[in-house]
Amino acid sequence: MNFFKNFLTSVLGTLTAIGLFFALVLMLVSATASLLVSPPTEGLVKSNSILDLNLNVPITDRNPEFDELALLFELNEEVLGLPEILSALSKAKKNPNIKGIRLRADLITAGWSQTRSIREALKEFQNSGKFIFAYGEIMTQKGYYLSSVADTLIVNPMGTIEFKGLASEILYFKDFQKEYGLKMEVVRLGKYKSAVEPFLENRMSEANRLQIKSLLNDLWGTIKEEIAESRALQTDQIDQLILAQKITLPQEAETAQLIDGLGYETDWEDLIAQKLNLTDKKDLNITSFSAINQSSEDYDKQIKDRIAVVYASGPILYGEGTRSTIAQGVFVETLEELATDDWVKAVVLRVDSPGGSALTSELLWQALEAVKKEKPLLVSMGNTAASGGYYIAAGADQIFAEPLSITGSIGVFATLPNAHSFINKIGINSEIVETHPNALGYSIFQPMSPAFDAQLKKGIEHTYTTFKKRVAQGRSLSEAEVEIRAQGRVWTGNQALENGLVDALGGLPETIDAAAKAAGIEEYNTVDYPKFEEDFSSLIADLQLTVGIKQLFNALLPHSLQTKIEQVQQSQPVDYFQTVLPFELKIY
Repeated sequence: MNFFKNFLTSVLGTLTAIGLFFALVLMLVSATASLLVSPPTEGLVKSNSILDLNLNVPITDRNPEFDELALLFELNEEVLGLPEILSALSKAKKNPNIKGIRLRADLITAGWSQTRSIREALKEFQNSGKFIFAYGEIMTQKGYYLSSVADTLIVNPMGTIEFKGLASEILYFKDFQKEYGLKMEVVRLGKYKSAVEPFLENRMSEANRLQIKSLLNDLWGTIKEEIAESRALQTDQIDQLILAQKITLPQEAETAQLIDGLGYETDWEDLIAQKLNLTDKKDLNITSFSAINQSSEDYDKQIKDRIAVVYASGPILYGEGTRSTIAQGVFVETLEELATDDWVKAVVLRVDSPGGSALTSELLWQALEAVKKEKPLLVSMGNTAASGGYYIAAGADQIFAEPLSITGSIGVFATLPNAHSFINKIGINSEIVETHPNALGYSIFQPMSPAFDAQLKKGIEHTYTTFKKRVAQGRSLSEAEVEIRAQGRVWTGNQALENGLVDALGGLPETIDAAAKAAGIEEYNTVDYPKFEEDFSSLIADLQLTVGIKQLFNALLPHSLQTKIEQVQQSQPVDYFQTVLPFELKIY
């Protein structure tokens, strides 16, 4: 008996020692990695320097967090956050050692609203008397829109340039559902036909076509006006070039004065050296993005007042919440803490979401109302703040949107996947036994019963009425006025301002400035929320690769149907009522 006790004691001791050793190693890695990425800030920017701004990397709405474990396993990819880009441009504008920017953004992946925020910051940099030289090889239309702000724009003579206007493509699945037996059961009120028509029809309704056309025209109006201003052209010239399909080659873009010249990357560097009166471009002092951001501290420890920026990014689901999903768990807890934090003088909710769960949207609305009773609450809309994304924004004291933001979509519907015909085709039959009629409720393997359909319609009508009340209360509108702006219609930031759905046009910096004024403070720090804990197990979980039926299923199934099925799978309990953008709105 003593042998086993001694053996177990020895094993436990060994395991404890191993655990302590791993903890010590991780602490050393963390300390070393922090030193590597946080060098001394003094002397980082030499005199007569150029900021190297390469935006051909993934760009997120919130700054990525430094992860020592990811660094250990070499998993850190180059990702830039929109706030750190704007911060770097602001610092570069104020730093006398920075004379200009060399810009690469031909393949920018940011959304249109994010791209415009960066473009506005670049204009502010120019207004300080400094220059921007841009270069591109595969110039996408979004990349050109951003790069057109430059004083000099060079494109590789063998490169490409995209200049075509805007378009949106929506897939329709009526015949697909009939052919394969996998369909979406749609429960709706009559006024929401456009919200679910991809599952009911094979063609776009005229009402939906007019809605999307209006949206694209307004977005394009802003884009072409700003391009025309930067390139000293008339807006009708921009449209004429596209209508005539004259811009295919970089040479044609140069002739049309859309760019300043043709050249290679070495020519671009030569031009920058000449601008600085350098005889040898080797004498160029190139300052990195990280160096300019580290040249001055963002957080002043002497200042106690804070403005909390709560990032709500991704679909709205019922559950805990992550960096890429919005849920009541961590978000409600965060808002409750901020409401009672005496150091936090105002809260800015940054919304970049197409919406989702109506229940979660209501829970977040309630938590935000509690914040608003204690301190100013403002909203900054990113690329998208629609449906549930607008639901959680509606009650704020002030709402800011970019002209290129997508918002509105005030409406509710339910779409539930049904595989009854599909399983019958492959030889599977589903039978049920119930204590009462309709006890089963919803099943993916059974046709929807009339009783369940009636229950869903009653719930949808109640949710829609509540949604309109929230908007009416927050925007000081009557419910009749909200109804005119609702019915699932989407709006640009410009249109939302005209309709009274937002208060002002501007990005995150303008919203934070307005929050400071509302709080009556001049000096403050900004702090990002929610806080998410990263540990070794979560890192390993992210590395897991599985290949199986799900992957094959996803490879064959249209993305829109995948999304709907995933929403049902992820909701616990299943939240049938969705305040979400009616379709996947991609703007090309």
